[in-house]
Amino acid sequence: MEITIHTTVLPHVDPDASVAFYRDVLGFEVRSDVGKGTMRWITVGPVGQPGTSILLAPPAADPGVTEEERRTITEMMAKGTYGWILLATPDLDGTFEKVQAGDVEVVQEPTEQPYGIRDCAFRDPAGNLVRIQELR
Repeated sequence: MEITIHTTVLPHVDPDASVAFYRDVLGFEVRSDVGKGTMRWITVGPVGQPGTSILLAPPAADPGVTEEERRTITEMMAKGTYGWILLATPDLDGTFEKVQAGDVEVVQEPTEQPYGIRDCAFRDPAGNLVRIQELR
């Protein structure tokens, strides 16, 4: 059996700010942008990797989500505990400098972790944690 990761989903609250972060700060390409206003589903991904994408979606847009669940999701997003993603780069220091120059919230500067990786962390405009680890 062969299985690959094609798309992962992260919520957004401001689609334009999210596009600016993923396109302009991280250098991803916008592959699709469907919907209107804040009800937009935007697919972004690394240039040259068409088989890997992030779908930026309105939180709790599913009609099966209750009002209580919507409130919980909104509270978790505000705290930055709802969505997160782990990315990788061969040049962590250079990537950190470029991302930091994008006027983003730095959560952690490049750090050697006790579990054997070196990484850093930022928050995207929706509060999602974006960790970037160094490829070795």
